[in-house]
Formats: sequence, structure tokens, C-alpha cells
Amino acid sequence: MKVSRVHALRGPNLWSRNTAIEAIVSCGATECLIGEIPGFPVRLRDRFPQIDLLQSGSPHEPGTMAHVLERVALGLQVEAGCVVTFSKTVPTLEAGIYQVIVEYSDEAVGRLAFDLAETLCNAANEDAPFDLNDAVARLRELDEEIRLGPSTNAVVRAAVARGIPFRRLTDGSIVQFGWGSRQRRIQAAETCLTSLVAESIAQDKELTKALLDAAGIPIAAGRRVASAEDAWNATCEIGAPVVVKPLDSNQGRGVGVNLMSREQVEAAYAVAAEVSGNVLVERYIQGQDYRMLVVGNKLIAAARRNPPQIIGDGVHSVGQLVEQINSDPQRGEGHANALTKIHFDEIALAHLATQNLTADSIPAEGERVLLRNNANLSTGGTATDVTDDVHPELAARVEAAAEMIGLDICGVDIVCNNMSKPLEGHGAVIEVNAAPGLRMHLQPSFGKGRAVGEAIIASMFKNGDQARIPVVAVTGTNGKTTTVRLIANILEYQGMRVGMTSTDGVYIEGQRVDTGDCSGPKSAKKVLLHPDVDAAVFETARGGLLREGLGFDRCDVAVVTNIGMGDHLGLSYINTVEDLAAVKRIVVQNVTPGKGIAVLNAADPFVASMAAHCPGMVTFFARDPDNAVIARHRAQGKRVIYLDGGAIVASEAGTKYRIPLAGVPLTQNGAIAFQVENAMAATGAGWALGLDWEVIRAGLANFVNDTITAPGRFNLFRHRGATLIADYGHNADAIRALVHAIEKMPAKRRSVVISGAGDRRDEDIRQQTKILGDAFDEVVLYQDQCQRGRADGEVLSLLRQGLENAKRARDVKEIRGEFGAIDAAFANLKAGELCLILIDQVDDALGYIAERVEAG
Repeated sequence: MKVSRVHALRGPNLWSRNTAIEAIVSCGATECLIGEIPGFPVRLRDRFPQIDLLQSGSPHEPGTMAHVLERVALGLQVEAGCVVTFSKTVPTLEAGIYQVIVEYSDEAVGRLAFDLAETLCNAANEDAPFDLNDAVARLRELDEEIRLGPSTNAVVRAAVARGIPFRRLTDGSIVQFGWGSRQRRIQAAETCLTSLVAESIAQDKELTKALLDAAGIPIAAGRRVASAEDAWNATCEIGAPVVVKPLDSNQGRGVGVNLMSREQVEAAYAVAAEVSGNVLVERYIQGQDYRMLVVGNKLIAAARRNPPQIIGDGVHSVGQLVEQINSDPQRGEGHANALTKIHFDEIALAHLATQNLTADSIPAEGERVLLRNNANLSTGGTATDVTDDVHPELAARVEAAAEMIGLDICGVDIVCNNMSKPLEGHGAVIEVNAAPGLRMHLQPSFGKGRAVGEAIIASMFKNGDQARIPVVAVTGTNGKTTTVRLIANILEYQGMRVGMTSTDGVYIEGQRVDTGDCSGPKSAKKVLLHPDVDAAVFETARGGLLREGLGFDRCDVAVVTNIGMGDHLGLSYINTVEDLAAVKRIVVQNVTPGKGIAVLNAADPFVASMAAHCPGMVTFFARDPDNAVIARHRAQGKRVIYLDGGAIVASEAGTKYRIPLAGVPLTQNGAIAFQVENAMAATGAGWALGLDWEVIRAGLANFVNDTITAPGRFNLFRHRGATLIADYGHNADAIRALVHAIEKMPAKRRSVVISGAGDRRDEDIRQQTKILGDAFDEVVLYQDQCQRGRADGEVLSLLRQGLENAKRARDVKEIRGEFGAIDAAFANLKAGELCLILIDQVDDALGYIAERVEAG
């Protein structure tokens, strides 16, 4: 078995809406039926007892090694605790070659699971050892290392529940919610609304206390100290017991509490000074330790925190009892688990010493032994939810404290005797914390968890706001780029800042920010990241859909221009037009359920049939008003777009809107049929977005089809009385449409310059010149810069074969190099003639043509 071409599908894709690993798996002759491999099922179960071979393969197809790989890759993730359920194995047209698709919850974990599954399958086949426990441990360790922490994950889950899209921006806890200009970002329990000034205030404990005191909020009296001696002097001024702590620390680092003697105070000062150059001494408040969580100036949750402790049993030592507690699977390192392991370190040993105990001491049965003064969960403490017990006046004090500091998400530490009474007289605010840990409120040791993530999302987004900008996805065989640009122009006329992707770049507000073929998901994600984008229009090509899936979870509008005879067939196991239609259909399947609209070409049977897969509504368009699909949809009162009397007509439930073709320059008064269809598709998209008809008309009317706005899309030049047309058409349908448009343009003589893309099938390359040979007098064949795997001269030979029975072409030339071919076309061009140049290097070729025209 050989695994190759492993892709991570990071968005909705050909197989499902799940993220998944897709691989091409080649099975040898002896691996195609695992039931015929002697002893294999037994050896496999010995190494992975959890696998169920009965589920591998379809009911009508015996299992192969590829099917086993699929089940093992999924099963290993399940054993590691990943929530995954989807997998699939699909045979290709090549014998023994399969596409294996396995869902993942995290890409790195999914890739490792695939590698381990391949190793396991080979071990079972070769009767070699395989350590299942080690494999599962590696997967679990990797998953715990890279997955979101509990605080961030709670906010992400709350966003997903509301339909707000999210994207993790780093391997850490920085996450973006929403798209474009509607986005917000968080880092754990900090948001983009969190004030840096407020954070700085919260870190300065002395300033915090001064502000709280000014607001009349009870605090613990104290002051900053400069030395151990000064710390004792402050203790004498305040009165013991005291707390000694760093002025700007977190998670309880360097804090000493309930200190009475000079020795204790000076020792605590030394510890605090190691954490910070600024140390604070303040009055110790008797009572229990509480953490209050305020979000958006409202108390959301409260928890009583208890320091890490053990209860003696009269048998085991302190150290042994700590080991027992830390063996609890709920406890882990850091913040990944519900509880953190107790830190049995120098601080814990020092605290034991104050109780005349050591690690080897054996506490009496029922004896409670504290291991730290502070109750931070990060060092092994526990939490009990007390939200329902908080007195309204105490809650008001806490909310006032957060507002005084200026934090949108705030952890307020209080020490008091009773949460069910006002704070005055029996407690005080000890600290105010930015970026508070949420774990104690989400998964308290005792009591119920609170909807903290939901509260944070509610503070960032108004009720019902899904933080999405309008997204239009355009796909098809031909016309995608022009349709994308038309839609973008309409939205810009509406006054929206538009992000656009196409085969010639990424554009933000009309400025190109990236070059090259940007019709894939990575480019779409770039646009959705940009904070200045109010609407997005994406050209969505087959390559990106197959390699990675969609760059978004759903779109408001899906436009499919056409499928026709298809393009790029024979690549990536897409061999038929039906296969290609299934790929293009992905955008239709992922419009917003109920509200989204698919704009489909009714004249193309493959496109029209996509309506059955649309979870939203459908608008059909076709030039022919009597098209059967149009007529049926129209009779049902649904949206259709067609031509009538020289105008584009949009009809729904008897209401009609007309856009005269004379007002759409792109179509040359309706003479260029494929541009009419592009305009109709763009009209459907604007209609779907609820734009005013005057905006749609104006957006179509002021669109200029030149080398700047639509490079390589029927760009017209005039040269010494002759007409030149430059276009990027590279398939039979595109060339047929170009010929149809040019036939209506008068010319004494017609010439064409063409190359062929080497990654097309032989018959596709021949078909292009077969069409052109019947429509042009002169054909200039050229070999372009990249032959895409073809031998030197091979594409030229195929192009010439297509001209063998040409009805019109009599003059055929072969040129090496695109610019040389353009020169040859210009050399013979005379007034009244027409030349079609099918360019390959769009920007460079257009620039060269423009120079030649200007020089002439």
C-alpha cells in the first residue's frame, strides 16, 4: 500500500461539510481484497482490537487495504478522544487506486493519525509489532498541546452556537469571530474591546486600590515597600496579620498571606521581590477567597476558591496523598483539564513547614493540611460555584469595581465571610484582574457551570448579529472572472467596500493586494480577514475546491455561470462533466439554509440540475424566455431572469424589472451573447442581496471592460483601422462563445493567435483549433511559456491536428514564444481586418499589445 497526495480539506468540500484528510491510496494486487490475505484480519485485530472490519467497505464491495486505512485513521482519533465520525473510501477509474477521506478535529492530529494508521496497516500485513498505546498517547498528547484552552474554547463554542464564524489566527488562543468589517478578535479572556490602559491599571495593584477607594469600594489598606525592613515597618503601621505580594503579578505568584512575625514578613518580601521589583504590603482580611467574573459591567459568575489541600488517612504521607490526588484524570498540567495538578514544590514544602510538617509526615485520619496560602486553580486549588448566593449590593460593588478600572472582562477577587451580605463591614476587594481565567466558572469543582462564553460573545455582538458580511461565490467553466467583477462593481456602487478574488489577483476596495491566480480558498480567507471589507465576491475555481474545500462555511449567494463541455477534465480524478458538475455544485450546497440564493444558468442542464441540491432559494437565468426551466420556475412565481425586447427582465410573482441592454456597455448592445449571460448572472446576485434596482442598473452601466477592470476578458484594441481582441479563453466552450461574438463584427479578413494549455486532454486541445479553423482565415500557433508536463512541440502538434479538416483557415504559422506570435499577427494586420489573440501571460501580454498599439 502506498499513500500519496495527502490534502487537508479545511472547509466544505466534495465529500462533506467536515474538515478532513484526503489521500490517494494505491493498493497492490494482494491488498485489494483483505479477506484473501491469509491471517490479516486476525493480525489487525491483535494490534487494534477496537476496529470493526465489518464496517469497512460498502455493502456491495469487499474491503480493501484502503478501506482498512480509513477505519484505522478514524478509529485512532476516536481512541485519542477526538470527536470525529465521518470517513469514506472511493474507488477511482484506475484499478487499485482509491481516494480515502477521514474527518479530523485538528489538522495536525488528523495527519499524524493517517501516518500512524498506515504504519499499523503495514505492521499487520507484515506481521510486525505496533505499539497501540504509544500511538494513542502521541495523538492525545498532540491534541492536548494544540487544542484551544478551556477559556477560549468556551467562547468559540458560544459563537458557533450563534452561527458566528470563527478562525483561529495562531497556534495559541488568538481567535477572530466574524468576517471583514464585522469582525472581533479575542485572546483567551481578552477581547479587541479590552482597553490596554485598563489592563495596565489592573496590573498596578497600588493604582487599582487608589481608584477603588475613590469609588468608595472597600479595599485592604496598605502601601508599597522598598525593602524587607520597610515591609516590616508597613506591617507595624497597618497591624498584623498582613499580605505581602508583588505589585504586578498574576496567578498568585510570590504572594504571602496571613503573616504575623517579622521573620515571616521579611521572608515573604524576598519571595515577592524575585517576581517584581515593586512589592506591596496590605492588611490581611479574614474570610474566604472569592473570584467574581464581570463581563460588560455585569456580574456573570462567582466562585469560592479553596487552596490546594489534602485530607489525612492516617496511613499515607503528605507526598503520597498529593500523588493520589494528582492521579485524578480530571487534573492535568496547565489549563487543559478541568483541574490542575497540585504543585508540590518549594512553596508547598515551605507552607508545610509552617504547620510543622514535611512531605514524609503522615497526617491523622480526617486531618486537613493546606499546601498553599493562595487558592489559585493554576497551582491545584478547587472552586465552588456560588453565583446564586451573591447579595445584590455586593454584586453592584463588584460591577462598580470593574467599571472603575475600565475592563470589559474582569476578574474581581474578594475576601469576605458571607457572599449573601453586602460587602461593607466584613470584607474587601483584594485585586482586579484583566484576562481572568474562566475555567473555575465553566467547570467548577462543585456546583454548576455558568454560561461565561455566551456572556462574552453577547458583549461583543448584539443579539441576532452573526458578524457576517455578504458573501457571493461564483463558479462555472467560463465567465467567472467577469461576473465576479460585475457583481463587485454593483456592490461598490452601493457604497460598500468590496473584497474580491479572481484568477488575476485579490482586490480590496479596487486595489490589487495580491497577484496571480487567487481563485482558491486561501485568497478568500485573506479577504475575510481584512477589517475594511463590507462585502466579498469570490471566484471559486475547481482546483481550490479539490485541494482544500471552500474558504468559508457558507455564502449568501452562489452563482454558477455554466458547465458546458467542461474544462481541466482528466485531472485530480475529475474525468467527466458529471464529476466536474459535482465539484462546482459545492458552492450551491453551501448557501445559507433557507435564506441563501443560488443563481443558476437554466440553459445548461448540468447547472440547472444543481437546484435540487440548494438548501436555500433559486434564481434561474437564460437568454431564451421560452426555456423550459425558466417557464416552469416563472409559472411558480419564483425568480427568473431572461431577455425580452432588447432588455434583461427579472421576474418574480408577476412583478418585472427591466434593464435595457443598451445601458449595459459590456454586452455591446446585446451583440456579445456570453457577456449578456454574465450580466444576467450579476443581476441575479445583486437581486439576491436585496440591492435597489437603480443600484444594479447603475453598476452594470458604469462597468468598463478594459485591461484594467477585466484583463484578458474580451479586451478590444484599435490599430491602424483594424480591430484586435485579447482574451484568456482556454477551452472549447470559451472559444466557441468568442467565435459567436466575433462573427457579428464586420471584418475583411480574420486571424487568430492561439496556444494550448498542456494540462488539458489531447482531444480538448484539438477541439479548440477545430472550432477556430472554421472561423478564421489565418491561424498563428505558438508554444507558451509553460508546457505543463508536455514534451517540447507536443501541444503545437495537437493544435495543428485540429486544423486538418479546417473549412476556412488556409494560412497556418507556428511560432515559439507568445510575444513572437503577437508580433507575427501585427505584421500582417491591415485596416478593416480583425485579429483574436488568445493570451497566456495575461498581464505581460496585454502590456505588450498595448505598447504595439500605442507605437502604431
